[in-house]
Amino acid sequence: MKPDFVIHALPVAGGILALAPLPGQSGTYDDDLIHLHDWQPALVISLTTLAEMEAEGVQGLGNDIQGMGARWVHLPIRDFGVPDPATEMLWPATSTAARAALAGGGRVLIHCKGGCGRSGMAALRLMIEDGEPPRRALTRLRAVRPCAVETEAQMAWALAGRA
Repeated sequence: MKPDFVIHALPVAGGILALAPLPGQSGTYDDDLIHLHDWQPALVISLTTLAEMEAEGVQGLGNDIQGMGARWVHLPIRDFGVPDPATEMLWPATSTAARAALAGGGRVLIHCKGGCGRSGMAALRLMIEDGEPPRRALTRLRAVRPCAVETEAQMAWALAGRA
């Protein structure tokens, strides 16, 4: 039996920032979507590639998230990777939207396939861009998700958010 869909959350900038695996990875897709809906995210950021979503049969995730009343942004990043130039261009607007949702007391959920490396990288970058000192942000993030940020390249990209 697969473990339950777990949302790893921490307070950031007046709201709640969370990491999670791809819905359907830990249980049934429908059950995971219900859990996600009940958590009431203002914004969901998907970092999985379309190929990953298709391989899991969840290519309709974006429509399903929007159907539950949340905003959805797709920033495809290959597993263990960092944003390519096209995805990198989408980051500033995504970061602005996420930080605005957090500042307004909202909830932002970031997911990749396992909810660790790519999700952790983006969460850490958001925390740093919001002004949190990098070491403190990483410590807080890894307190709720020890596997957050898996590669040196991911860490370098996250740390590039420093002002």
